[in-house]
Amino acid sequence: MLKITTWNVNSVRMRETHVASFLEREQPDFLLLQEIKCEAHQFPGMAFSALGYEAEIVGQKSYNGVAILHKGGVEVTHRRLPGMGEADAHSRFVEVKAQGMRIGGLYLPNGNSGGEAGYQYKLHWMAALREHATALMAADEDFILAGDYNVCPTDADFAPRALPGNDALIRPETRAAFHALLHTGLTEAVRALHPKDTLYTFWDYQGGAWDRNIGLRIDHALLSPRLAERLQHVIIHKDERGKTQPSDHVPVSVILES
Repeated sequence: MLKITTWNVNSVRMRETHVASFLEREQPDFLLLQEIKCEAHQFPGMAFSALGYEAEIVGQKSYNGVAILHKGGVEVTHRRLPGMGEADAHSRFVEVKAQGMRIGGLYLPNGNSGGEAGYQYKLHWMAALREHATALMAADEDFILAGDYNVCPTDADFAPRALPGNDALIRPETRAAFHALLHTGLTEAVRALHPKDTLYTFWDYQGGAWDRNIGLRIDHALLSPRLAERLQHVIIHKDERGKTQPSDHVPVSVILES
């Protein structure tokens, strides 16, 4: 069994205890973190190394930032999404090679800030991700691309009236870009096993969203064909949202046959 978990922690330093508790309890083979909101030297790696985990960190001061926690034996293949040039200062992607596969952790732009330019940046990022997936397919790689996609793929992926119709997470161009990514041959793990269930991975801090179950499903794991054949279970760790000072996202675990 291989467990790969993605989690937007919304500040790893604020959520250090929650992350350590999750690692100790769930023992994922890989934990992909987003919005760590710190530079690499500020990352609380000592707390996680005490539990047997090393960290590959692509940090950024105060904003964004991604990391992959693992138990060793990985090769870092990318610290920036291929196709996004040096001018892209946002820390949003890290990829490692381990156990015969590529594991990419990503924090896709939200697209609601910065006006139309901010939205075009989101679409550009999604196009680059699709090109990267296409290249990995062409190279016959096994891979998973998991993280906070900031996309509700269908109307079933957000609570009624949770988002305005022009929100960047559900605009037609956003959904078209997400489905174009799937059309490279990827399988969306949660919907492969739970095609019709009402499932959320994010509840806003505002408006009593958690208590009223006004959620969004925006954290996804996409699997290449051979990994999709190994898919056994997915777990949305909803209980994390009910803890004291939680992230507004919860972990999503993908369980693969070894």
